[in-house]
Amino acid sequence: MSLTDILCPSDIAAALRDCQAPDSFSPKKFFQISGMSKKSSSQLKEIFRILDNDQSGFIEEDELKYFLQRFECGARVLTTSETKTFLAAADHDGDGKIGAEGIVYFNYR
Repeated sequence: MSLTDILCPSDIAAALRDCQAPDSFSPKKFFQISGMSKKSSSQLKEIFRILDNDQSGFIEEDELKYFLQRFECGARVLTTSETKTFLAAADHDGDGKIGAEGIVYFNYR
């Protein structure tokens, strides 16, 4: 399964265009434009599984900086400040990594 099986390719492209400039990435806005904010908990968990590059069950800070590249290989890397902001927003238990539940929590709060 790929992200385009769950999300519309044109929505993904629009979300990536919106945050092309460094320090322009807003996780909440990206979720909205890409269509992730409209997905069910189970669909978000499937998206998380695709995004979890090393299949550890978590997205750690080192993986998170490549978040946009999981949607399109030519996309930019998140800046350190964007990565830390995203991690702080989605790390609902404060362990320094995001699990599938963290993505669901972030999306619905």
